[in-house]
Amino acid sequence: MTIRVREATPDDAATILRFVRELAEYEREPDAVKVDEATLRAQMASSRPPFECLLAYEGEPVGFALFFPTYSTWLGKAGLWLEDLYVTPAARGAGAGLAMLAHLEAICRERDYGRLELAALNWNEPALRFYRARGFTPMDKWTTWRLPIQSQ
Repeated sequence: MTIRVREATPDDAATILRFVRELAEYEREPDAVKVDEATLRAQMASSRPPFECLLAYEGEPVGFALFFPTYSTWLGKAGLWLEDLYVTPAARGAGAGLAMLAHLEAICRERDYGRLELAALNWNEPALRFYRARGFTPMDKWTTWRLPIQSQ
């Protein structure tokens, strides 16, 4: 069967949430997911959605790529941050990840973005091999820092 990739719509919120939860489970953080379907649906339907999403299909949905724009002051160009790339275990190796990355690269070229970036867990060797094989390079001189902001 052929892999097909399409842009997600608000009607896909339940599928996206299912994949987010599966990814969190894989990344050993199942309790970290706080978002719900209604929130995703509302965000996707808003006039300024905070993210875009692709869905990969092999008959049924088998993966997703959630992304949003960034900006590089050094390049003077926008870029794309790939927050999540996930393919169900049964569909891995069939080309869904490759198809979504190709679609993301096409979006970058179409929008004249300067780069495509992502983060991967250091222990996730399959992901690290996958990204290296596609020309991604680790930014070893940089450390990602995070300040959680609590809502009031």
